[in-house]
Amino acid sequence: MGRHTGPVERLSRREGVELYLKGLRAHNGKSALERRGPLPPGEHGGARQRKQSVYGQQLRAKQLCKRYYGVREKQFRRYIKGAQRSRQMTGEVLLVALERRLDNVVYRLGIASTRAQARQFVGHGHILVDGRRVDIASYPVTPGQTIQLKPQSPVEPLARQATELLGTMAPWLEADLDALQGRVLHLPSRSEIQVPIEEQLIVEFYSRR
Repeated sequence: MGRHTGPVERLSRREGVELYLKGLRAHNGKSALERRGPLPPGEHGGARQRKQSVYGQQLRAKQLCKRYYGVREKQFRRYIKGAQRSRQMTGEVLLVALERRLDNVVYRLGIASTRAQARQFVGHGHILVDGRRVDIASYPVTPGQTIQLKPQSPVEPLARQATELLGTMAPWLEADLDALQGRVLHLPSRSEIQVPIEEQLIVEFYSRR
């Protein structure tokens, strides 16, 4: 599956949950999902929907997770395989691995308004980890590491605007929004990952393949 280049709010409507792909619009209650409701996009979106099969539920859970974190199919499969090799709960290991992504952490810290914007900040070299530039969005953070916006970065105005949208800070992170930086306190547990994702359905989807 390639990169999605169409209207991103269609993805939120397709999944029936807010993916916060448009940042300010979503936080202001002006997203397409808020205005039009959780109906699939397209000409027949309002038509009566058939009851979803078990496979259909599993597929939608997988698609939702990929779109929520902005991960492509090939990369997502690598996360799945890594989680399956673990002796811990596969679904929880998967979500922790996705949460540890540097682009997700930048977003969680409130330095970017969307994960896509966070991915751009990282890819263009605007993010430092323990004082060193890291330009790999999938870089897995570890406890004790400090993540910050590069001093005098040209995207600082965007980052400061993003901090105004931040709601509740993830309990496994701490942030200094004035300094546009944060620290990883510990790796998150499943109870600390507030996402609209049923990871067990994803595990079941890949276990049948």
